[in-house]
Amino acid sequence: MILVFGSGLSGLGCRGDVWYNTGMKVKVKLFASLRTLGPDEQVLELPAGTTVDDVVHHLKIPETIRLLKIVNGEHQPADHPLKDGDDLALFPPIAGG
Repeated sequence: MILVFGSGLSGLGCRGDVWYNTGMKVKVKLFASLRTLGPDEQVLELPAGTTVDDVVHHLKIPETIRLLKIVNGEHQPADHPLKDGDDLALFPPIAGG
């Protein structure tokens, strides 16, 4: 499933007479209770410069839910800029015993 984040020509740039796509694709995985907010796994087309927090807001995840944000297997802050091909995994607080 591919969703487009943003609209218009925001993902396009121009060098001389050549137009190119400045966007990127990021795979987003939702875990545990977050799965009720969207597909378990999806690929988003995003404009260059999109951060982890931008994706969280786009997915309409309530701000009251604290998240563990994992990009390519490493914990990252909300303001971490994403790159083409990144894997973003979002986890809500999980307790166990």
